Amino acid sequence: MFKVGDNIIHGSNGACKVTNVGALSTGEKGKTYYTLVPYYVKGSSVYTPIDNEKIVMRPVMTKEEIMDLIHDIKNIETLGVKDEKKREETYKKAIRSCDARDLVKIIKTIYQRRDARIKEGKKMTYSDEKYYRIAEDNLYGEMAVVLSMTKEEAKAFVEKEVEDCRQR
Repeated sequence: MFKVGDNIIHGSNGACKVTNVGALSTGEKGKTYYTLVPYYVKGSSVYTPIDNEKIVMRPVMTKEEIMDLIHDIKNIETLGVKDEKKREETYKKAIRSCDARDLVKIIKTIYQRRDARIKEGKKMTYSDEKYYRIAEDNLYGEMAVVLSMTKEEAKAFVEKEVEDCRQR
């Protein structure tokens, strides 16, 4: 169970702060809810039962977990889905997992696809663009909260760390 003040990941809301744990005045009697404030949706609150099994809720990564992930990015495989119709479903499933490694897989996959399409004189597909943005927002949003940075600073930090790892 999370406590007031904890930073967690809550499904598509991404990084949130737990601001209250308790019953809601309009909620089911005897049911306990988290009140969450998403970091990147201004003026928004989310109310979710503490036993909600439909939406992923997990603690944010620690600084150590973030650094381990960054240093392992070169070893994380791409998604490798050739079928266009299955690709979007694979992206959706990876996003719903709220797993940072899955987000890295999406980013790497779409980055490589984008480069290949540009070489062919084509643009990035709408679907790729959409899921690339979602994956980056979720990954860098979580890292930004933990590392006390903006999303843009977190992205630049990751890019620098990955480049430094390549040069070692």
